[in-house]
Amino acid sequence: MSVPLAFIGVVLIWSTTPLAIKWSGDDVGFLFGVTSRMILGGLLAVLSVVIFRISYSMSARAKQAYFASGLGIYMAMLFGYWGARYIPSGWISVIWGASPMVTGVLASIFLGERLTLFRSIGLLSGLLGLSIIFLQSTMMIENATLGVFLIVIGVFAQTSTAVWIKKIDAKQHGLVMSAGGLIVSIPLFILTWFIFDGNLPDSVPARSGFSILYLAVFGSLIGFSLYYFLIHHVEASKVSLITMITPVTALLLGAYLNDEVVTSNIIIGTVLILMGLMIFQWGDKWLRLSAKILSLVIRE
Repeated sequence: MSVPLAFIGVVLIWSTTPLAIKWSGDDVGFLFGVTSRMILGGLLAVLSVVIFRISYSMSARAKQAYFASGLGIYMAMLFGYWGARYIPSGWISVIWGASPMVTGVLASIFLGERLTLFRSIGLLSGLLGLSIIFLQSTMMIENATLGVFLIVIGVFAQTSTAVWIKKIDAKQHGLVMSAGGLIVSIPLFILTWFIFDGNLPDSVPARSGFSILYLAVFGSLIGFSLYYFLIHHVEASKVSLITMITPVTALLLGAYLNDEVVTSNIIIGTVLILMGLMIFQWGDKWLRLSAKILSLVIRE
């Protein structure tokens, strides 16, 4: 697998996922959309583990990690799909783009990782950007504020369980974690669909059906595998570029393919979040590099 191709693949998949989430619930309901995606994704993940003979553990620690992964998938996707009903798809990617900063804050609280000055500045920039988007939502679309709030809950659910999984440190393959998490989450999705909806659609429109299939194959399986490949072959700082590219591409795709309005406030909020993410990820490195360059200049 080529690293550049894997990088492009993840960018394309993450850029199109928010729009596919919106389309997957058209005329069939978001609960049916997310539940059917998870069932298909779970079957594919389990088959992949079996076909490629990936070793897995059933120790107490591994089971705890699968449970944490499943709970994170359930909470993040449930609130993500629910929130997608009320806001443009591009907003979803922008808000989710702040997740590395949220993870950093939670890791500093629960894992003892240092929250430096630059990380704090980046966090404040990200929060300001989210606030602008939140305020824009109160003026732009009915129930958009609810949609933004639900997506934020989804982000917190995903990031908090990611920190939990890191703390458990079960040392399992990425596909194994994905399969184990999906196995745990699928009964929760089925139960939620049965209680709050319970009706199978008479027919599934082509766009909804294709979106569900696309999310199951690419969003849940291929995208995760490519991301896991990049984590092992590329520096983390370069992988983090993906979270800075996809909000912009998702906004453009939403505007072009779904006629979503991108206002100046949304652009400002997006820029502030991306600036915050860059400062959060690389601020300390920039400071060290500047100090090194300055010391070389002074010596000369």
